[in-house]
Amino acid sequence: MSTDLADRIRSGVRDIPDFPTPGILFRDITPVLADPVLFGGVVEHFRSRFEAINPEVIVAIESRGFIVGAPLALALGAGFAPIRKPGKLPYQTIRTEYALEYGSDALEAHVDAIRPGQRVLVIDDVLATGGTAAAAVGLVQRLGGHVVACGFVIELGPLRGRDRLPDLRTESILIYP
Repeated sequence: MSTDLADRIRSGVRDIPDFPTPGILFRDITPVLADPVLFGGVVEHFRSRFEAINPEVIVAIESRGFIVGAPLALALGAGFAPIRKPGKLPYQTIRTEYALEYGSDALEAHVDAIRPGQRVLVIDDVLATGGTAAAAVGLVQRLGGHVVACGFVIELGPLRGRDRLPDLRTESILIYP
C-alpha cells in the first residue's frame, strides 16, 4: 500500500456525523473523487495491485463503488457489472438481503451479469461491517463467478468488516484504526 496515497486520501475524506442515522460517522470520499489527481491515483493503485490476478469482471457496489469500479474495469480491460439496491436494474435480477450496522438492506444483480467461472474483482468505496461486501460476494457466487479479490478505498478497521470476507484477498488503500 502506498502510504503517501493513503495520507492524501485521509486528508480528502470528509467526516459526516449522524449520517445516515444518529450515531454513525460517515466517511465521505466525494472530495477525493473531486480531485482528478487523487481520483486517478486511486484507480491506478487498484490497477497495479490487481492486474496480475487478471479479473474478467469488475463488480461494483452502488453507488460510489461504481465511480471507482468503472474506470478500473477499463484500465484492466475487464467487463463491468453493477450491483444495485432493489428495483434499480431493468432486467431480470437475483436478490440478497443483509444486515447493516444501522439496519438491513438488499442488493440485486442482473442474472446474466457474471458467467459461470468468470474471475471477479469486487470494488466499493468503504468496508465497514462487511455486510454489503459479503452480500455482493454471495451474489457473484450464486451467479457462478469466482471472486478473486475485494478492494476498498477506505476501511473502518474497528468494525472488522474483513472478517465477513474470509479466505478472500481483501485490500484497502486507507484503514482507519
